[in-house]
Amino acid sequence: MATDSFPQRLPTLDRLGVTDPSNVSSSEVATEWLNAFSAAITQSDTAAVVDLFLEDGFWKDVIALTWDFRTFEGRKDIKKLLDARLVATGLNELRLLQSEPLNEPVLQTVYPDLVWLRFCFGFTTKHGKGTAVAYLVPLPDSKWKAYTLMTCLNSLTDFPQKLGPLRNWETDHGSWEEKRRQETEFSNNDPTVIVIGAGHSGLETAARLKYIGVPTLVIDKKPRVGDSWRDRYKALCLHTTICSFPPTWPVYTPAAKLADWLEAYASFLELDVWTASTITKTSWNESTKTWSVEVDRGVKGTRVLTVKHLVFATGSGGRPKVPDIPGKASFKGSAVHSSEFKSAADHIGKKAIVVGCCNSAHDIAQDFCSHGVHITMFQRSSTLVISQESVAAMLGVVYNEDVPTELADTYNTSLPWAVVRRLQQRMVPMVAETTDKAILDGLAKVGFKTNLGIHGTGLLSLYLERGGGYYNGSAIESFTENGLRFADGTELQADIIVFATGYGDPRDFMREVCGDQVASKITRVWGLDEEGQSAGVWRYCGHDGLWFANGDFALLRFHSLHLAMQIKAIEEGILNKADIVI
Repeated sequence: MATDSFPQRLPTLDRLGVTDPSNVSSSEVATEWLNAFSAAITQSDTAAVVDLFLEDGFWKDVIALTWDFRTFEGRKDIKKLLDARLVATGLNELRLLQSEPLNEPVLQTVYPDLVWLRFCFGFTTKHGKGTAVAYLVPLPDSKWKAYTLMTCLNSLTDFPQKLGPLRNWETDHGSWEEKRRQETEFSNNDPTVIVIGAGHSGLETAARLKYIGVPTLVIDKKPRVGDSWRDRYKALCLHTTICSFPPTWPVYTPAAKLADWLEAYASFLELDVWTASTITKTSWNESTKTWSVEVDRGVKGTRVLTVKHLVFATGSGGRPKVPDIPGKASFKGSAVHSSEFKSAADHIGKKAIVVGCCNSAHDIAQDFCSHGVHITMFQRSSTLVISQESVAAMLGVVYNEDVPTELADTYNTSLPWAVVRRLQQRMVPMVAETTDKAILDGLAKVGFKTNLGIHGTGLLSLYLERGGGYYNGSAIESFTENGLRFADGTELQADIIVFATGYGDPRDFMREVCGDQVASKITRVWGLDEEGQSAGVWRYCGHDGLWFANGDFALLRFHSLHLAMQIKAIEEGILNKADIVI
């Protein structure tokens, strides 16, 4: 793909001038560094703090110091962070976490020439408690300095999540059903937040908000919770292994099973959801910082609500993207986007074309093949292909049966994107030449073009930067009566053509609901900013009272809490964006 212009270099042993750093006590090294770091923090000596980092080190913050998602690279920028926010944040009570084997300091040999010492420590701020993950690297003088540090806020001191011992202890002798009806209908009040979309993103966000004390209503146009998965193609199955389900759950979840799980999740967590409902009008009052939202509930009539926040949980993409190909009216068969396709069982004995080569395209092509349908997949550009075994193995470093999910999520987020990108550039080619070599060689023999992702960084970069390796455009010239004609003059016959060509901008749905004036303030939602952080998801996106909650199950499980804490902090007067200048 494009030429790699990234300046970052990994702190290899050769670069650091070190041979073998293994003969050390991980706990002693971590303690010595943390003591020096804590002393400098206590004295607000920012120069002493940055001296504990490599010259090109990183400090990644998840709403702990900045109330935002930020990454500061190099001592100069780290000092800017500390000069602006150290005193204001009140970073304090730093303590090494090593009560369990899985969070104790550990020396990790990432590659033969790359070794670092990872450890965790807890901290408090003026408003909450958090966890930090530090990665130290050795220097020739036997000193260790931080290559990267992540600080992450886990809870608000005065507004903890109502979990465990803080959950409801009241007995109920017959009033629960009526109470739940009134809560769901918002009979006596309006919600503070409306979440648009009752998929996993919307429900996880709503749960976080509810149990941190923010009245929240979820609105979905579908008749049932889970229909966003239930109504997809029948062969759809989750490709991720890092979901948090009961221990009996299958590794890869069928879409219909997931849909039922989400419906049960909403019920058991007592989330307030209006299904079969559509937002027909919104308006933003800049002086009161509130939204007026008109909701069409079908047979239940129309309701106008006044809320403080809208959260769009409508997926990482927007409207289905279908190439504008001439001659569609002349085609005698059926042409649909993958979002409209249901099952190959409806097309037995026919010919099919799938346009596109990513996950949905392969799922649907395999479905056709399994039903004996004559199937041709059309590929214009190369596609990243990686086996499930390889993905599971890479994720399994932190996501496995031994590591608690909460800790795994923390470790998974702890490194800045610049570092992850460089690590992936080593891992991805190695996997392609070993574990996945037979698969990739087989694909090459039949003419299927593959790549290693953006700058050779694999699956993760395609997902975080582009929302997936989706197919765009084509060399298709036109429809014919019986199929497709291509630019080289060849034709393919088909009774059904499925365009697995991805989705548009996630701002599409927001624009329809909020209008062009609001949408014009949101420059970007998905993708990464110049610091390698999410451009506009889970954080301030450019308009007050407007948020996006997109992402896979692991990302939403982790960052839905951070979105909820930002909203809670705003509502309680803790967070004022204008006060934070770095």
